[in-house]
Amino acid sequence: MPSSNGRPAQYDDPWYDSLASAWGESAGAPAPVPPARAEAPSAGDVYLEVQRSAAFQEVRGRYLRFVIPAVIGFFVWYVAYVVAATTAHELMARPVVGAVNVAMLAGLGQFLTTFLLTWAYARHARRRRDRAALELRWDTQEMTRGARGGAL
Repeated sequence: MPSSNGRPAQYDDPWYDSLASAWGESAGAPAPVPPARAEAPSAGDVYLEVQRSAAFQEVRGRYLRFVIPAVIGFFVWYVAYVVAATTAHELMARPVVGAVNVAMLAGLGQFLTTFLLTWAYARHARRRRDRAALELRWDTQEMTRGARGGAL
């Protein structure tokens, strides 16, 4: 819906005027600067404040302390499996039980590891991050509601 100046009505969204990776920018022309509001912080300011908060940093730190070692461990396990499958033919062909060999068990281990890692991630999120993240979400909603003047 156009406003009085013929441009579309601006939404109360901090990313509304942001251009994606130089799309629509002409060479040398400065990007439009949204008008500053003096009365209350914008929703974008609220999100930046939350991002800088100790509570957000703690939730993010808990996430990274689980995800980074898990990704590295799973990647090393996957690469070891691929390298062994392509270079250690004798080892991978060694029978374990009947027609089941080491390669089959290692391949099934890849699936099992995926499911175990998914379970461990969900458990970690539920026990260590979900409550703190939910509290952050409620605080952020309250702060943005105040920034919008109580509007929904």
